[in-house]
Amino acid sequence: MAWVILILSGVLEAVWATALGRSEGFTKLWPTIIFGVTLILSMGGLALAMREISTGTAYAVWVGIGASLTVAYAMITGDESFSIVKMLLILGLVGCVVGLKVVGHE
Repeated sequence: MAWVILILSGVLEAVWATALGRSEGFTKLWPTIIFGVTLILSMGGLALAMREISTGTAYAVWVGIGASLTVAYAMITGDESFSIVKMLLILGLVGCVVGLKVVGHE
């Protein structure tokens, strides 16, 4: 269950990071509210997951998921330019996150 919570928290990290950018320095109400709510939920989920998953692994997975989804979303919406190299790097990051899950019990 800790891994499910961690993955959901990583997804929420991408949401709050995107909302933070869209808040334009906290001058737009709804992106600011979305940022605050998802930040609290994401951090709370990370804290819960870290009860069963080591700090280093949990944090690396959380950041990896959040960063990958944030960049992927930005490329889909046109806020970030798309390139094959960027896509390969994102896939490499995802591969590293999966690798941490696979070797997490050693």
